Amino acid sequence: MMPLTRPGILARVRKLLRKLVVVGALGVAASVLAMAGADLWVRAGAHGHVYAVEDAPAAPVALVLGAEVYGDGSPSPFLAARLELARQLLVAGKVRAILVSGDHREWAYNEPGAMFSWLLDHGVPTEKIVLDHAGFDTYDSCARAKRVFGVGAAIVVTQTYHIDRAVTVCRKLGIDASGVADDSVRVYTEPWYHSAARERGAVVKAVFDVASGRDPVFLGPHETGVEAALG
Repeated sequence: MMPLTRPGILARVRKLLRKLVVVGALGVAASVLAMAGADLWVRAGAHGHVYAVEDAPAAPVALVLGAEVYGDGSPSPFLAARLELARQLLVAGKVRAILVSGDHREWAYNEPGAMFSWLLDHGVPTEKIVLDHAGFDTYDSCARAKRVFGVGAAIVVTQTYHIDRAVTVCRKLGIDASGVADDSVRVYTEPWYHSAARERGAVVKAVFDVASGRDPVFLGPHETGVEAALG
């Protein structure tokens, strides 16, 4: 046993620090490998299923994933760009209904409501819009589209940094999903790169979500809104 002298204590501290450095390095390496593997998984899952509006294969529904809404109830540029793509898909006859799925966990914050208002203001008929108020994340939006709204095929609409994960998750959950993605808001450099950086961790979460087959935060009974919009 090393004596509890000053040199002995310092040696123990150095030994402990070396162990911590090794453990930290291994942790960083594991994280990098997990993100790289998850990124390859979502890219492979979405490969061949992401299109421009004019090239997208027809589907019954456009699934628009939620994003930030401002305090005055207006959608952020990121969300407005997604909604514009969905509107274009409807006008082009690529889809026959739009399912807007976002966060309405708190009464004062209503992503689906803001999306509905934007679409109405831009000429989309009320009867073509369906609201999902419990799309708290990408997995929940895809799971609820399938299990609550009965969506079997859809065009998923989001930004380019997010589209591979969104399409892959929806496809793994049983939706014949294609994707159309916006790149116009890249001009908002800081929020764009912040969101793109967050995506690296989100792809790892997506792997675990799909592997676990978890229920969405709120499942609820079957809703007939999509059927009515298509009818």
